[in-house]
Parts: sequence; structure tokens; C-alpha cells
Amino acid sequence: MVGLSEGEKHFIRGGIAQGIRTDGRRRLQFRALSVETGVIPQANGSARVRLGATEIIASVKAELGKPNILHPDKGKVSIFVDCSPTAEPTFEGRGSEELSTELSVALQRCLLGGKSGAGAAIDLSSLIIVEGKVCWDLYIDGLVVSSDGNLLDALAAAIKVALSNTGIPKVNVSLSAASDEEPEVDVSNEEFLQFDTSSVPVIVTLTKVGQHYIVDATSEEESQMSSAVSVSVNRNGQVCGLTKRGGAGLDPSVIFDMISVAKHVSQQFIAHLDSKISAAEAAAE
Repeated sequence: MVGLSEGEKHFIRGGIAQGIRTDGRRRLQFRALSVETGVIPQANGSARVRLGATEIIASVKAELGKPNILHPDKGKVSIFVDCSPTAEPTFEGRGSEELSTELSVALQRCLLGGKSGAGAAIDLSSLIIVEGKVCWDLYIDGLVVSSDGNLLDALAAAIKVALSNTGIPKVNVSLSAASDEEPEVDVSNEEFLQFDTSSVPVIVTLTKVGQHYIVDATSEEESQMSSAVSVSVNRNGQVCGLTKRGGAGLDPSVIFDMISVAKHVSQQFIAHLDSKISAAEAAAE
């Protein structure tokens, strides 16, 4: 919890009302973004993303598994978030567990369409090897290293970057004559297929402070919010998921306006993130 005096609270709210935030940004302006790829050699893909003073490390591990009986033509993706106790004093003990669960559920909803995977923004059908028998299970881990607000957007960006860095091993399958027998799978240690991230969205959170909303809120700004709406949007401008937090209710017309703004801002952020990914990959070569 951010401890602010009444004067500091008034300064933050007054600045946002006038369109100038305490760090000099406009309402719909993100903080400086930096990207590194391949930071965890043991993972199939990994990334470090810094958004202002918020820092996230994301990793992707691919393992062979069996498709869900309800979705035999789809692979599986699991997302787990861990908040380092050193990132924020409130992350010590139960506070970290509750926030980790909240962020994991929000990412699941925004990127995978909920537990069922229906309407997933990540193409689960691309992870199938043999329908109903063998698939890839992707385990995505996000670690909050440093926290200064807007964790959900930063986590989603780090996951997108880590997936762009992910190589899925090539697989040779030997199918036996008997359809009920398990196929033999030979996984290559040398040849990899780049994971397609063209449909993977970013998340843009609009935080309502007073009568206005802002993007990429800092911890101090979040402490003054009445509510926040997080919208996941892909590069085609399609909304893939939405989640809300904060106790204050919002009029439907306000939510529709926030979605419209998020769609507009997301395209700028995706273009900026793409350029950072390209630069990081070129630096790693």
C-alpha cells in the first residue's frame, strides 16, 4: 500500500485532471519500455521487460502432453505468476499469494478466454501433434521482480515477448496400425519451429482517477483509482478479453468508451513492442 499525504493525493488527482501527470506524461502515454530476450537459457523462450520501474521476467517451457478429452484438437497453456517478496513490501506472506492468483486468473481470462480455453487469443490448435493423443503443453511463468504499478499490462507484454522468443522442437511421429496404441514421438534437440505470436494480444489497462482515465498507472496513481478496466487487444484491433477491478461501478457507456480508447492505444503499444522485440533479437545474434 502506497502511503501518501493528503497534499500528495491532491497533487496526483489534480495533475491527471489537467492532463499532466506527476512524471510529466500525458494521460494516455506509457512509460519507457525496455526488452531483453533469452534471459533464461534452460527455457524454450524467455524475456525481461521493464515498464518504467516495473520489471517482469517471463519464461516458456514446452513439454509433451495429452490433449483434454473435451478439446482433442487443441494443446494446453498454463499461466502462473509469482510476485517476488523483494519487489514490494506488501508482497511478503499472504499478500503475494493473493495477488499472484489474481494476476494469473486475469491473464488466463485475457489471453486464454478462461479455464476452458474457448476464445483463446493464443492459437491452441497450433500446439496439437496427434489429435486426441499428443500435444504440446506450454507452461508460462511470470515473475514480478520490481513493482511500480500496471503489473497486468507488463506481464502480458513480457509473455508476448517470451513467446516470440520461444522455439518449439520439431517432432517426428510414427503411427502404429492399431489406432488405440500410443504413437511414437521423436523430439528433435536441434531443430525448432518459431512460435507464432501474430495473434497474441497486449493488455491495456485504463485506470479511472476522478473523472478521467489513464494508461500505465504507477503505484501512486493506482492508490487513487476508483476502478480499472483491462482490455486485451490483438494487432487486428480485436478485443480478446476484458477484466475489471476496483469497487466503483461504471456506466456501460463509460466502459464502451474505455474499450474504444484501449483499442486505439493498443495499436501504438503493439508497434512499439514489436520494434523493441526486433531490436532485442538483433542484439542477441
